[in-house]
Amino acid sequence: MRLAAAIFALAVPAWAADVKSLEVRILSTMLTDSAGVGEWGFAALVTVDGRAMLFDTGARPETVLKNARELKVDLSGVNDVILSHNHGDHTGGLVTLRREYSKALGRAYAGRGIFTSRVQADGAEGNPMLRTRREFEALGGKFVEAGGFAEIAPGVWLTGPVPRKYPERNWSVSGQLRDADGKLSEDNLPEDMSMVVETAQGLVLISGCGHAGLINTLDYAREKFGNRPVHAAIGGFHLFAGSDAHLDWTAGKLKEFGLGHFLGAHCTGIEATYRIRDKAGLDRRRAVVGAVGAGFKLGEGIRPGTIAR
Repeated sequence: MRLAAAIFALAVPAWAADVKSLEVRILSTMLTDSAGVGEWGFAALVTVDGRAMLFDTGARPETVLKNARELKVDLSGVNDVILSHNHGDHTGGLVTLRREYSKALGRAYAGRGIFTSRVQADGAEGNPMLRTRREFEALGGKFVEAGGFAEIAPGVWLTGPVPRKYPERNWSVSGQLRDADGKLSEDNLPEDMSMVVETAQGLVLISGCGHAGLINTLDYAREKFGNRPVHAAIGGFHLFAGSDAHLDWTAGKLKEFGLGHFLGAHCTGIEATYRIRDKAGLDRRRAVVGAVGAGFKLGEGIRPGTIAR
């Protein structure tokens, strides 16, 4: 695994190419629409130039499986899974999906550090990925650790762990990290990573929780691509508990980055999404609370579903 992580940390090439088609469909989040069930979790099917990838796998073992069936989304041809971080509300469906689709969903990308031990307040192990790793690999699945910014398909990049340039604290302290020597430190989700897709309109970000910070992540990604504008930010951004001052600062930076669309699901927060819409100068078509079944299509914008329209 160390070898895989070392290989999977490539420099961004000068010939980076824009994708032609991109569609994102939410399969797990709290708000549901006319089909599917909601939960505290996140998952989305991301299809780029005909290649489908599953970003996160929801919380409960069966949610993504059942929602995909109800939404008539076929996961049988999806091989790659991206896990944004170790929390169970993003990794809970991985093993169930692998069992169901034994010839698919066999390769899981994860940020370096996702398998680090976590210690809960009672001293128990708190990282669900240690058990999930054993079960997934027993089913023939393979993990690839992302040690840096790297391309996994033409125009599709994983950030790997994100530098924390700005003092964003978009996480809730739930335990401590335990390194190989047994030393404990605050668990700030160092493995947190996102997906970045290059398009002619600008960069599209897909995030699970954005624990590294939405602005840290976008700032890091934009530096890799000559500070291109941000066409869309989609997913969870852990802003539900953010102060007005923090949300205003976040919205101001998003406006500075040229944000075109904002689909705030999972832990983004309803009020936070509306405040960002207002402060970033967007309208109700371009800043929407994400629901199960909702999504985004390049060239069309956000498809909000019925409840969030």
